[in-house]
Amino acid sequence: MISVVIPTYKNKEQFIKNLGHNLFFLKECEVIVVNDSPQESLMKDLMIFPQIQLIENKTNLGFAGAIHRGIQQAKGNFILLLNNDVLLNDNFFLKAANILQKDEKMFAVSFAQKEKNITLVGKNQIYWKSGFFQHKKADNFKLGINGWAEGGACIINKKLYEKVGGFDPLYSPFYWEDVDLSYRAWKNGYQILFDPSIVVIHHHKSTIGKFFNSNWITEIAYRNQFIFIWKNIEDPVLLLSHLIHLLYSLPIMMFKDFAYVKGFIKAVFLLPAIIAKRKHYAITDYEVLSKFSCYSGVYPVRKKSRNSV
Repeated sequence: MISVVIPTYKNKEQFIKNLGHNLFFLKECEVIVVNDSPQESLMKDLMIFPQIQLIENKTNLGFAGAIHRGIQQAKGNFILLLNNDVLLNDNFFLKAANILQKDEKMFAVSFAQKEKNITLVGKNQIYWKSGFFQHKKADNFKLGINGWAEGGACIINKKLYEKVGGFDPLYSPFYWEDVDLSYRAWKNGYQILFDPSIVVIHHHKSTIGKFFNSNWITEIAYRNQFIFIWKNIEDPVLLLSHLIHLLYSLPIMMFKDFAYVKGFIKAVFLLPAIIAKRKHYAITDYEVLSKFSCYSGVYPVRKKSRNSV
């Protein structure tokens, strides 16, 4: 059984329009909507969709918290995660569920996402550079491993999701929570696949950009990047390079990009909680990052092979 979890925050009219469209392709699925806007109930609006299970948060939990609550209620073995600004073209996600069913080590299958300008996104590379864990759009969109499964357009194995600990609310309200989840999956020895034959339409940032201040968004993005590194990176060489970079970048950023400094300070205040969540994994950072051809920085650049991303 497939359960669909759709978190939503404000943007009600567009969400309901998208939901009506998507339900045509979700007839055989359990569909759970998590409303993360306590001031704006969806109960009356969703009465026209009797098959929907609605969860209304009493407080704003952020993207990670909202999805996690939906997954906890889901009965399916596989969870289709859809943002409120994603439109399905078909039911090809069933193919992804079959991939998960056949491979017990497959944590997630992510989809190609067509943006407003027809640009394709969804396949990602992860790498270490200039003292930081970084990511970018992949060089090609062929079938292959993926740096992380984007939380708004992928299907995951619920059992493995629970094994790695699920989405971390430290990243609330948004950004980096899906990178964090996927990285923990990689370090637990699981796999993440990108399948370009499964295509959805995704209007990225249609909610975040509309309802949040751009400077504050940048601060949160920086904060969560720091959280990710301090929580997940074990390699002493990488950590040392991060520390060295901080020592000379922070004074410069005081004048060049103060959002960076504010993000750092916000992360420092969370340091006790971050340290409490650090774990040791059998799979090393080097082993994970070396799977991707763009891995560079303190270690030699890995040459591309025929099997590279």
